[in-house]
Amino acid sequence: MIGFLRGKLAAKHPPQLLVDVGGVGYELEAPMSTFYELPAIGSDVSLFTHLVVREDAHVLFAFGTERERRLFRELLKVSNVGPKLALSLLSGMSVESFIICIEAQDLDSLVRIPGVGRKTAERLVVEMRDRIKGFGQSAGGISVPAGMAAESAAGPQGEAYSALVALGYKPAEVVRLLKNVDESAKTTEEIIRRALQAAAMK
Repeated sequence: MIGFLRGKLAAKHPPQLLVDVGGVGYELEAPMSTFYELPAIGSDVSLFTHLVVREDAHVLFAFGTERERRLFRELLKVSNVGPKLALSLLSGMSVESFIICIEAQDLDSLVRIPGVGRKTAERLVVEMRDRIKGFGQSAGGISVPAGMAAESAAGPQGEAYSALVALGYKPAEVVRLLKNVDESAKTTEEIIRRALQAAAMK
């Protein structure tokens, strides 16, 4: 099991990223909560990982903090919640927000996440209620050089569109969300962040 990677960030196209570890390129998928904190391409990065083995592929998921990975793993234990839905949940809300939703039994906030219907939201509340207990802060996160901002990728609107579709939003809905994003958002990560915030408020 690969539990941790440290190397240079070679590419990032939400929700996929590529990390060069000693000349070996690891392809990973990560939630937007991790993408928001990534350094510029070419910078050193440290990520917690979780390997999902399927019949047709081995998929490595990356997380900026141990808490994110822990929640991802707990979500996979919930009935009918797979890696894609777990990734959408972590992209749509922070670990803290998710815990608050479960404790408050806030089904409305959960169903705003793509792929989460009413029954799934109810199942999450029931099955995660005990699992979130003891979710304290844990040390360890992404190594971001001081003052290093995320590098602006070419065609941020196009990359944001692809990322949101990959997270489960319908193309027409993505177009609507992106139209409402303020022009001051220049990077892919910032555009996605604002689009997801708008989606959570609808």
